Amino acid sequence: MNRFEQILFDNWGYKEFRSIQLDIIKSVVEERKDTLALLPTGGGKSVIFQVSALALEGICIVVTPLIALMKDQVDNLKKRKIKAAAIYSGMTQHQIDITLDNCVYGDYKFLYVSPERLGTDIFKARMQRMKVNLLAIDEAHCISQWGYDFRPAYLKIADMRTLLPDVPVLALTATATQQVVEDLQDKLHFKERNVFKMSFERNNLIYMVRYTEDKLNYLLKIVKAVQGTGIVYVRIRKRTREIAAFLNENNISADYFHAGLSLEMKDKKQEDWKENRNRIIVSTNAFGMGIDKPDVRFVVHMDLPDSLEAYFQEAGRGGRDGKKSVAILLVQNADISNLKKRVDMNFPPIEEIKNIYNMLGNFFQLPLGSGKMQIFDFSMAEFAANYKLPIHLINSSLGILKMGEYLEYSEEKTSQSFIKFTIGRDDLYKIQVANPKIDSFIKLILRNYTGVFTEYAGIDENYLAKIGNTNRNAIYQYFKTLAKAQILDYIPLRQNPFIQYLMERLPKESLYISPEIYKVRKERYEKLISSVIYYAETAHKCRSRILMEYFGQTNAQDCGQCDVCKANSQQDAPEKYLNQIKNAGLHKFTLPELTEKTGKSFENVQFLVKQLMEKGLISKLGDEYTLN
Repeated sequence: MNRFEQILFDNWGYKEFRSIQLDIIKSVVEERKDTLALLPTGGGKSVIFQVSALALEGICIVVTPLIALMKDQVDNLKKRKIKAAAIYSGMTQHQIDITLDNCVYGDYKFLYVSPERLGTDIFKARMQRMKVNLLAIDEAHCISQWGYDFRPAYLKIADMRTLLPDVPVLALTATATQQVVEDLQDKLHFKERNVFKMSFERNNLIYMVRYTEDKLNYLLKIVKAVQGTGIVYVRIRKRTREIAAFLNENNISADYFHAGLSLEMKDKKQEDWKENRNRIIVSTNAFGMGIDKPDVRFVVHMDLPDSLEAYFQEAGRGGRDGKKSVAILLVQNADISNLKKRVDMNFPPIEEIKNIYNMLGNFFQLPLGSGKMQIFDFSMAEFAANYKLPIHLINSSLGILKMGEYLEYSEEKTSQSFIKFTIGRDDLYKIQVANPKIDSFIKLILRNYTGVFTEYAGIDENYLAKIGNTNRNAIYQYFKTLAKAQILDYIPLRQNPFIQYLMERLPKESLYISPEIYKVRKERYEKLISSVIYYAETAHKCRSRILMEYFGQTNAQDCGQCDVCKANSQQDAPEKYLNQIKNAGLHKFTLPELTEKTGKSFENVQFLVKQLMEKGLISKLGDEYTLN
């Protein structure tokens, strides 16, 4: 067992690495090379940089945009007695200051940081005082303007490289086209090209596209036909509840999930599904990051995704145990035109974005020139009602303002409150002696929580109330009293979405939305949805091959098991079917009419007609088809 395998076994209990994991680790640790690793969802990206960092002296800085995943990984590392910390939007300046100090002086192994924090003077200054052994970039495709989730804040990583010239970069992503692969190595200033790529092919995953005008009953048909647990993805939060209710009414145990739920509710729903107390989870794309349930037998998309990258990642959550699973995309006739409309919905006119920025300042009663780093609880429903605005317009505008680094919008809710004593032990003891009323409460804290003098410790007011024979409100008031007396810093758990101003409020005329943020991204988005439409409409090419070739895997073979491959092997040639249509005396017809006249299944007819359309032998107007 080599030293990397020993670290893996000691901390995670695995005896050997999967696929190319060890090769990537050796590239970073032994050869000290800048390295790009492309591993599909479930490929074990986090283990690669965690083992690499543990094999080196010093601290690893991990850049990731996913706050929930960041917190989850920090908690998991701490459970393994590995010192880790995180800096992300919504933390107070004092929290950030203490966390950075701990990483400089406290023998920490990992510092997770959101890309927006990289450009701050305080971060850059403290980072240079840390013994950084590795710079790990998760979701690395975000650095490329050609990526499906480009984030300008990622471009600041290049500045970090100039401050850490001898520290290698390990960039990791689950999905990247060849154009993105080249671009992100340039953007990250790789000293030489160095790419490790695991095949994107999933032989156990069967891709299918099904056209139906009754998606709910088709979903019911799927869940009755396929045994085991599943994920159902939808676009709109309201639909998660409706579809879960529909399944439950039909005796299929299901629950719903979306970003607007409280953390306690999210954790409970995830746990119930992972432990098979619920068979199906119906969710928006908020579900799945860091969820590693191996026995998912089906993933159904009720709506067209925004990109093949997103679809591949979400569909890839099925069958991680290597057993057969299906990924089914349900499509109805209106879906294609609705997807095209999303271009304008996601990119409203720049003047409207500036107006919403101005309305936000008025909503928070924030004077011009003030507000930098201030955090405000934000109710989108209340804001929308106040200014009579559609939710999608607010959402899209906030996304672009976030890209422009004017503000941060997050629906993340903190899972617990935090405390840290602001005075030393000796001074605290004097206060305890002089104030018997608070002495017992301070002892209660010190008996149950460690590290409260050196870092922010997560605490649970309900637990303290229970063991202190009191109620939560009394505990809350004690903390508020101690905070007011500047004995400790108390940060209550956050239950609401928030907006944080990253710079002072500007007059709306001073806002600059760059072409990279707006025009280039809009053009890129149009290309992304074109690829999705091609995948959904193509009836002559293997689904798996379409996906593999999209990601640059040019030697991909037909899978032999998707709906297209099965249809090609089992169904009549389209030209032969054209003769059947002519012999039936049909010139104009609908699909149901053709099904009745030719005696074939509706799906069979649908497939053949699509092939004939692609060959230019049939044309379509509305729901009616005509022979050319």
